[in-house]
Amino acid sequence: MRHTYNSWNDAGWRSLLVQSFDHVSEAEHLPMPAVSDLHIALCVAGNADVRLYTGGKPVGRRWVPGHLELMVPGRATSVTYRATSRLRTIQVHIPSSAVREATGALGDREPDFEGLAAALLAGDPVVEQLLRALPGTRDAGDLYAESAAAFLSTHVLTLGRDVRLPGPEHAAVRAGVAIMRERLAEPLTLATIAIEVHLSVYHFVRVFRQTTGETPHRYLTRLRIEQARRLLSTSSLSIEQIATRCGFASPGALSSAFLRHTGVRPSTYRKN
Repeated sequence: MRHTYNSWNDAGWRSLLVQSFDHVSEAEHLPMPAVSDLHIALCVAGNADVRLYTGGKPVGRRWVPGHLELMVPGRATSVTYRATSRLRTIQVHIPSSAVREATGALGDREPDFEGLAAALLAGDPVVEQLLRALPGTRDAGDLYAESAAAFLSTHVLTLGRDVRLPGPEHAAVRAGVAIMRERLAEPLTLATIAIEVHLSVYHFVRVFRQTTGETPHRYLTRLRIEQARRLLSTSSLSIEQIATRCGFASPGALSSAFLRHTGVRPSTYRKN
């Protein structure tokens, strides 16, 4: 893995650490020590099958351009990956002091970092575009870095606020959303998700709709369409490949759902 940019060294920043990396084609159990900072990684090029180990069952990911990964503060992680094309990432470390200030300003208590990590998995165009732009602002001073850290903290902390219920119902909805985001390519069923979050189908649908304002099916379809939009914009994958990666049974199923949600066909969206 090779550094191509480091804001501490290249821009003299101290309020925000921004790093760009060119990765080797594969790595086994690359250690990522526990830190108090809010660490966000953005894949900007390449494709890789990734497994994250945090002490429990490893979690599989598919990193493609636009994929965002938030590392939960205070949790050590190791990463194993195999890249099928040149993998490049931009990674930021937002100081814990900036996160605490944003938390206080929002009137929140301890942030739900698990929920925020799940929310970012669905992608966020604001975070993605800002992270892409930061390495190009090396001539800006530390005041710029401090402002960027404050904005990122505030924006990220407001993500996932549609998934808030007290107690076990909150945990079940949050877990259901995480399952959807992590397994978009799989033929998920409502029954499968309900079983995994330990609720009946009826109860899960009720609390999910109460929390998010949408049925689980509509929420999952929206996540798949958002992922398809990112892949259409940032990759050269075929419509058939995108349909498979987003959990649609065929290119025609993707095209029909895409038209209903966006008003245009995937091919038209890509051209525009």
